[in-house]
Amino acid sequence: MIQLKVPARICFYGDHQDYLGLPVIAGTIDRFIQLKASRIPEKNFHIELLDLNDEVVIDLKNGLQQVLQDDYFRSCMAVLKKEGFHFDEGYAIEVSGNIPVNAGLSSSSALVVAWLRFLVATQGKMETISDYQIGRWAYEAEVLFFDQPGGLMDQYTIAQKGLLYIDTQSGESVRLSADVGKLLVAESGLAKKTLTVLKNARVYAQNAVSAIQQHHPDFNLKESTPADYEKYRSIVPQEYQNHWYAAIFNYQITLQAKEELQKKHPDVQRLGRLMNEHQAILQHQIKNTPPEMVNMMEKALKAGALGAKTIGSGGGGCMVAMVLDENVDKVKNAFLDAGAKAVYEVAVTI
Repeated sequence: MIQLKVPARICFYGDHQDYLGLPVIAGTIDRFIQLKASRIPEKNFHIELLDLNDEVVIDLKNGLQQVLQDDYFRSCMAVLKKEGFHFDEGYAIEVSGNIPVNAGLSSSSALVVAWLRFLVATQGKMETISDYQIGRWAYEAEVLFFDQPGGLMDQYTIAQKGLLYIDTQSGESVRLSADVGKLLVAESGLAKKTLTVLKNARVYAQNAVSAIQQHHPDFNLKESTPADYEKYRSIVPQEYQNHWYAAIFNYQITLQAKEELQKKHPDVQRLGRLMNEHQAILQHQIKNTPPEMVNMMEKALKAGALGAKTIGSGGGGCMVAMVLDENVDKVKNAFLDAGAKAVYEVAVTI
């Protein structure tokens, strides 16, 4: 029998930066997708999605020339087949977990990573394939295969686990201190609008940078400073001004957070302030936060949260709050009183 579990992820700093080639700080938490698989004589993968009361059957004798949109089971198999993998032994597979779906905790990427780890295990290669390689394959199978607008943060974070500073151009990661105080995740009950939010934010931000590079071909966003915002502002068309601001200042927030998280004992008060600055940009410039979630986070901050922000692309989904021990219950109740569907404590898992 093959058994494995794969964690959810939270982006702490750098949302909407990975598609610009800028770094992010993300971490895995103790919410999981679990997969159990047993050999069967039939030449198929019989997948039971227990939480969704659904099932998928993949005939191993059929080719993978045509893979329907968002069929990550088959896209993963297609990616690995290009790498020389062969799938000819059937398995009965059960998939379950406690990661909320379409809520910003990257349940889809966790499923992709879990499925890839299973496929690798069927080949007896669990010990020879690195976590980094699993992340690369997951990004290819989930994003590149379907030409979707996301970056590589989700897949690389979940595959490698822990709290990471990820260079989204190279995929290289730096491990950071996971000492970020108590963390609360609050489910807003509002469905995310992932592809719409991501597509608009990505196009607007990339158009802003392109407008500058037309006049200054050597401009490199990764080498930018806060002074560059005003320096190049007049070049950026009005409709992209907000995303130009977000690109510059979210990057600076991420660099400051990295500096703090490289310390043995990070200052959680400072991390909370940086989280709030990041959320302000997500809310006012990228405009990915519904009023209901704004209200929930404001109530949480008044109850003692050090910082609070949306998780994922936005438009709905979950929020995370950074909290001191003595204020956990107060913040949890503030979220619930403001309309949150559920609130629970999580920890960064390595």
